[in-house]
Amino acid sequence: MTRLASAFTKGHSALVCFITAGDGDTAANLDALVAGGADVIELGMPFTDPMADGPAIQAANLRSLGAGTTTRDVLMIANEFRDRHPDVPLVLMGYANPMIRRGPEWFAAEASGCGVDGVICVDIPPEEDDALGPALRAEGIDLIRLATPTTDTARLPAVLEGSSGFVYYVSVAGITGLQQAATASIESAVARLKTATDLPVAVGFGVRTPDQASAIARVADGVVVGSALVELCAQPNAPERLQALTASLAEAVHTARKDVHV
Repeated sequence: MTRLASAFTKGHSALVCFITAGDGDTAANLDALVAGGADVIELGMPFTDPMADGPAIQAANLRSLGAGTTTRDVLMIANEFRDRHPDVPLVLMGYANPMIRRGPEWFAAEASGCGVDGVICVDIPPEEDDALGPALRAEGIDLIRLATPTTDTARLPAVLEGSSGFVYYVSVAGITGLQQAATASIESAVARLKTATDLPVAVGFGVRTPDQASAIARVADGVVVGSALVELCAQPNAPERLQALTASLAEAVHTARKDVHV
């Protein structure tokens, strides 16, 4: 079983935590997420034009790029993370340009060599899978696709074709961090996805508090938290703050189903 698959077979929903590479002391911040109980780490690749990201992650991208972070730096951060945490799944999340400008085969080989388990590329649609998908699969890296509230029944098979690791359900028709969908709509969407795929379904965008995370964890296989964590990376004592918030989120996510009777 792969690291990523094992994260979703622990008998409870998985907590997926996102921060941006190169934003502050990334190594210390990543270690804090793991210490707090994150089941999966998403490491953002900074980019100048992040179409899906709200103000918090946009600001993190600018801080990281302003510090001179390159794709090579991101891969080095991933490599060092894998050395410190051999069993924690690591996913790179970002946009096509940094991933394919040197060729998809180069990126896939480098990512694999650095211990990356999965990749989320926001702006390569399923119809353009050949731009990156085959190269990732050849290296044994999961290509994690996004489904949204506007992904209708006709399009869903195309989204799921070639997807692996888990399905990332974007719970709002908008950008990260600013709003959250109603629990009922999330439950309905997750149920629809699970009739179409055996992959775990993780829900993100707009999840900020333990209560929100707990509600989603009752119906989804994973809960993704990004902006609330990214905001802490710019504050003093960021690792301590990150570990504390992650621990509260992990407790909420991991215990959410204890009171659910089937």
